[in-house]
Amino acid sequence: MPFETPLALIALLSVIPLIILYLLRPKPLQVMVPSLMFLMKVQEEKKRFYTSITKLIKDPLFLIQLLVLILLALAAAAPFIETQEPLSGEHTVIIIDSSASMQTDDRFDDAISKARDYVSKTNSIVLAGNIPVTMLERGGSDAAYQTLNSLEQGATVADISSAVSTGMRMLSDEGGRIIVISDFTSWDGDDPVNAKTLAQSYGLDVEYVLVGTTTDNVGVIQGDVEAVDGSYSYTGVVKNYKNSREMVELKISTGDKTTTQKLNIPAKSTQQFLVNNLAKGITEVTISEPDSLMVDNTAYISIPKVSTKQILVVSDAEKLPSYTALSLMPNVNTKLIEGVPADLSPYSVVVIANKEKTLSSSEIENLNSFIRGGGEVVFVASDALSEENAGTELQALLPVRTGGVDETNDGTTLEVVQETRLSEDIKFDEVAVFKYLNATERRGATTLVNTTEGTPMLTYGTIGDGTVVYLGLNDALGEDAWNNFHNLPEYPVFWFKLAGWLGGTGSISDYNLKTGSISALANTQDIETPSGTETVNRVLYDEVGIYTVAGKQIAVNVYNDRESDTTLEGKELVERAEAESETNIVRADTYTAKNYLDTYMIIIVFLLILLELYIIKKRGEL
Repeated sequence: MPFETPLALIALLSVIPLIILYLLRPKPLQVMVPSLMFLMKVQEEKKRFYTSITKLIKDPLFLIQLLVLILLALAAAAPFIETQEPLSGEHTVIIIDSSASMQTDDRFDDAISKARDYVSKTNSIVLAGNIPVTMLERGGSDAAYQTLNSLEQGATVADISSAVSTGMRMLSDEGGRIIVISDFTSWDGDDPVNAKTLAQSYGLDVEYVLVGTTTDNVGVIQGDVEAVDGSYSYTGVVKNYKNSREMVELKISTGDKTTTQKLNIPAKSTQQFLVNNLAKGITEVTISEPDSLMVDNTAYISIPKVSTKQILVVSDAEKLPSYTALSLMPNVNTKLIEGVPADLSPYSVVVIANKEKTLSSSEIENLNSFIRGGGEVVFVASDALSEENAGTELQALLPVRTGGVDETNDGTTLEVVQETRLSEDIKFDEVAVFKYLNATERRGATTLVNTTEGTPMLTYGTIGDGTVVYLGLNDALGEDAWNNFHNLPEYPVFWFKLAGWLGGTGSISDYNLKTGSISALANTQDIETPSGTETVNRVLYDEVGIYTVAGKQIAVNVYNDRESDTTLEGKELVERAEAESETNIVRADTYTAKNYLDTYMIIIVFLLILLELYIIKKRGEL
């Protein structure tokens, strides 16, 4: 019989003191008299030990106490027996589509209502957005009902396949069933039919439940903001999903001015519109006539109230690709100097890109004060940051602990560890690194990009109220180059994104996003979403409206043709899923279960104690 914690069997040694105690307990007083008893004295001495053992065996209290100690020791070791049990259907994973199209009429409410019918003894609830979100795991029926009542609609595109994969992981041990409730009109990722087939091949019951009916809609399905002659303009696209021509009135609110435009859109067609001279702040373009899907009736546009930012680059090199990239940014003044000045207050971001020169103690102290006061500093890898050259004061400012310089003739490649807007559209897998600092991530820091061997290349952390970033991609040129990153067209885009992320600058596209976008924050902070306040270090933009993040107003819209197309039917997918439901089971229909015996042993101990009390009372000793 196996044990979960075999070390607990040491408690069996407790029977030794019990035996010794019974052997040493006082015996009745024996009085010797001069008679033939004297001749039997030797024989009695031989029998005394054996008589004690016999009395022990015959004493029921001793046997009861011995059994109690043995059972308690065994129970502490958690004995169990393994049995093959059939896969259970008691655990139900309920997946609810939270995409934008589910806001059509009462689809989401209908999904919640249908979900209540599938609540079982054990339940997990997953919201299927572009990223599956587990709202409840292995909760009882009461917890399931409470969770269902608290669910809120999203506005992304649902990745149903990933949500089913999440359910498969939850049911990997004991099995169960997966219920997917959706309109099945649009999805990201793999075909949901393939996901269902795979789950069924592992012995899981999977059911696709359809909600929603077709209806008419008119919505804004596309929008772009661009700078034109010193001001910003917006080009939007409205689509009419109706079977008849529609006269669409747009109400445009920008700054203190409200205007209207009218579009005559044929059936099943689109039409562009243009809004010029957008005011700083938030502009709203709203379709006046309400319809079945309101989430695409308003387009939000954010034009930042940007003042000129100051970025300082400190380097002992005259030509730096990083400085060139930063100097091309609009609304940014970039300055290149050789040493760290005493006053860093005019700058929002400081880039330390020394190649050989190490920083003095006073320079490090200035940087330390700047960071702790809320400043942002980027350290670019070089010999000056190696363990040999960087002292303990400078190392303490870095989000990584640097070692020596490693070189490779064939070049090592990079991989993105965490997908964020900093890595979006940057082809890090095309960067060849021939020389880099052997670094390790410090506790509390976050790494976004690694080498394939696991060395941090883009890592950030916080010190006080400020942020420090370590960029392991040195930007030296010519024969001294450590990598080819500066030769790629994405190089200036990366610095544009990094400076915008740190200093509140950046392109207009950073202020106007699609639902489903994700951005990492420099530290945990409060943000304002369209539905309330959240404290996060990573933002998932899953609602339509205005987010306020680190003082920036970010407009988020759906802009998805299929999500806005309320005339699509999901019936075809459900029928296709049912037609392909006959699958070959690739996993056994049973699993190995551990049946623990400690509870039964505790019950026996309790009964033995009651028996002991009964015996003591019968003897008149209680």
